[in-house]
Amino acid sequence: MTDFILLILAGLGAGIINALAGGGTFLTFPALVFIGLPPVVANATSAVAVFPGYLAAAAGFRAEIGAIKRHDLIKASVVALAGGLAGAGLLLVSSNEVFSLVVPFLLLIATVIFAFQKQIQVALRDSRLKATPYGSVGLFLVSVYGGYFNGGLGIVLLALFALWGMQSLNQMNGLKNAMSFVISAISVAAFALAGIVEWREAAIMAVAAVAGGFIGAKLARILPDIVIRGGIIAIGLSMSVVFFARM
Repeated sequence: MTDFILLILAGLGAGIINALAGGGTFLTFPALVFIGLPPVVANATSAVAVFPGYLAAAAGFRAEIGAIKRHDLIKASVVALAGGLAGAGLLLVSSNEVFSLVVPFLLLIATVIFAFQKQIQVALRDSRLKATPYGSVGLFLVSVYGGYFNGGLGIVLLALFALWGMQSLNQMNGLKNAMSFVISAISVAAFALAGIVEWREAAIMAVAAVAGGFIGAKLARILPDIVIRGGIIAIGLSMSVVFFARM
């Protein structure tokens, strides 16, 4: 019963956090490890658990997503699918030790990029290096990360969108949830075929994550940007510390 309650709370919280900013796997992944799943299996199960919540959250931002050109959305979705598949393949051949070693560095880098996004945007404008809006290279690399480790995917996507020059946080959140759904769809399929998903735990969390996704989408329209951004940075830094401590 204790495990059941923990899974419900982690799933609900993950759905809310993913809709607001990203980083919901910071709750589901540790919860699954806590109840005894190996890290790689816990990561695959966590990806399945938060997968439906992304769709629920994206639905809450359908107006913002609809404002994006259809061509750009289709292009981004195809690139995200390719990257997600590549990342899932990397996870399937990774050991638990390698996985645990790489994750904290990826989380910390993503959080720092998001925290200093304005300074980075200015630096990019003043240099020869430019981040092309809806560019394939950056999105592919981020999608590989998402397929490999879903934790912090939203933060990494938001950092990428900031480098693209996007200004509306609600539109960034909408596109983030849409791309997270696409990336997770292909990686979840790969994990399921490989047989590394614990379906009972995933199902419990998934139901809670869907409810959390709807709640989070509504909260995103109420909370000030500074609160959401501060929450993203706090979550990213906190989980980076946790994962570094586990090394």
